[in-house]
Amino acid sequence: MTQFRIPAMLKLVLAMLSLAASAAAQKLPTATAPGASITVGGTYSAVEAKYPQGVQYGAGAYVDLNFRRSIGLEGEVHFLRENTIAGSHQTTFLVGPRVELHYGRFSPYAKALVGDGKLTFPYDYGYGNYLVVGGGGGIDYQLTENLKLRAIDFEYQYWPNFTLGPGSPTYSISPYGVSAGLSYRFLHTGGWRHHHYR
Repeated sequence: MTQFRIPAMLKLVLAMLSLAASAAAQKLPTATAPGASITVGGTYSAVEAKYPQGVQYGAGAYVDLNFRRSIGLEGEVHFLRENTIAGSHQTTFLVGPRVELHYGRFSPYAKALVGDGKLTFPYDYGYGNYLVVGGGGGIDYQLTENLKLRAIDFEYQYWPNFTLGPGSPTYSISPYGVSAGLSYRFLHTGGWRHHHYR
């Protein structure tokens, strides 16, 4: 199998973000910032994979760590396993800052992401790990105090050092797609009604 290593700098960045997220989660129960929360959700995605060409589908998951009501981090993973060509599929692990606004039950948001993309080549030829940067946004809809509908999420990715193997030219691909799903808020400071109906 052909394997490509994640750049050392990216590993360091991901490790630092992971430590920050862990620290935030530990401090959340006594946080004084209004709206601090931990939310975990699941999604289903349709993505124009770019390699091979075509739309792939699959499940995913995400975690939102809000340090304040509108500012935090989002970590996500997508497993594109349906409608693949000759078994080729993508898996991405991304994390980055997230900002959201609040209008009643609606919460539009924007995010910037960086992480690792793993692509399994057709016919089990091999796989590669690649740097992935991207961003996107969407709208969450508050169903109950702790349950949210992720009504729509759009994401654009950029894989800047894509190659088919040793000796092959390096170029870039830009997958993009949409997701929808549900999430549950496990820990938070401040009441939902206070934040969404004032």
